[in-house]
Order: sequence, then C-alpha cells, then structure tokens
Amino acid sequence: MSNMLRSSFNLFLPIAIGCDHAGVAYKDEIVKQLKAEGFSISDFGTHSKDSVDYPDFAHPVANAVEKGDVALGILLCGSGNGVAITANKHQKVRAAICWSVNVSKLARLHNDANILCLPCRFISLDLALEMVWKFIETEFEGGRHADRVGKIACM
Repeated sequence: MSNMLRSSFNLFLPIAIGCDHAGVAYKDEIVKQLKAEGFSISDFGTHSKDSVDYPDFAHPVANAVEKGDVALGILLCGSGNGVAITANKHQKVRAAICWSVNVSKLARLHNDANILCLPCRFISLDLALEMVWKFIETEFEGGRHADRVGKIACM
C-alpha cells in the first residue's frame, strides 16, 4: 500500500470485519494484511470453518458501522448475499456485494457504500484483497450521487 493511502485514510478509526464459515480463510488473510499496514481491525469472527449462521457476524459489523465506531466494514460469506441482506437492514448501512475491483470502487464513489461484501466462493483471494484496497482508498464523490444516496433510507 502506498504512503499516500496511509496518509489519506484515518488509521485511528478501525475497520470492522466479519464472516461465516465460507469466508474465514479470506477474512484471516485480509486482517493480516490490513494489520501489517497499520490498520486497527475489529474482528467479529467467525474464527473456524465450522458451520455458523452469517447474521450472527453480519449484525455486529453493521452495528459498529451504524454507530460510527468504525469507518468501514468488510463482510464475507459464500455468495455475499446473506451478509449484505443482513447488514442492509441497518438504517445507516450501505452494504455492497462486489465481484470486481471496478464495482468496489463504484460502490464507494457513487453509492457511498460503507460495508464491502465479498462472495468468497466466486472470487480469488487475490481479487478479494484488490477489492478491499480499492474500497478503502476510494472516497465518495458526492454531488449528484449524494442526492441519490439521500433517498435510500426508509422513513
């Protein structure tokens, strides 16, 4: 990671991460790499490949994002769908399932996504890591996109 990214991202506010059994191997590597770059990580598990229920890990990550305890969240499961559906139940969360670097960039740039959801059974670890870095380094563009994002929440 470049020094420019380090200086532009608030390393004092942690990133929350969580997964089910299908995402544990990817989660562990993502945590390792983020910590190596100086990021503070709130790891909500799971920590084994034993079958678990994804909402038990998606809700704590979404709660941390929603309360502002963390800057961003990362959720992983087999398809990305379960964790995204769960996280998006939280009013201040915009969780995006991403399958390419460009989609992860656009999720931040145009949608102000604050949780990246990765479909571990359909992407490589290398691609997952690339998407994580792109998601972290991309800032919301605002402008016309802010008006659209402002219409998302249900009242």
